[in-house]
Amino acid sequence: MIRPIKIEKKANSPEVILNKDKGIFQIMGRSIVENSFDFYTPIINWIEEYFKNPNPSTQLSLYIDYLNSSSTLQLMKLIKLFNGKENVKIVWVFEDGDENSKETGEEYELASNVEFEFVETDVENFEDFKFDF
Repeated sequence: MIRPIKIEKKANSPEVILNKDKGIFQIMGRSIVENSFDFYTPIINWIEEYFKNPNPSTQLSLYIDYLNSSSTLQLMKLIKLFNGKENVKIVWVFEDGDENSKETGEEYELASNVEFEFVETDVENFEDFKFDF
């Protein structure tokens, strides 16, 4: 059995919830961690393990308001794990009017060949995309 991951949001790192039993897969917040490899490796390893016996469908929700360059590379590595898998979708949530964030999501979609759904929301409605752990 794969154990859930919950990483609390901090000033420089996103909240991460990966829970196979509840079907919750989300990363939300700012990712400017000093060592993105160390931060994202357990997450990437979890996703690799998850896809050995995935749920019937998988949706990863991402709301990343800012990424530094090393986090960008790690997030791409994570997203590419979804490539070629069945019944997967990535929901890219971005703030109303934030075209830069939307374009970033579109670039990830093109580079990964994974289906993305783009959801524009205001900060107040952002809570609609959070789940209890």
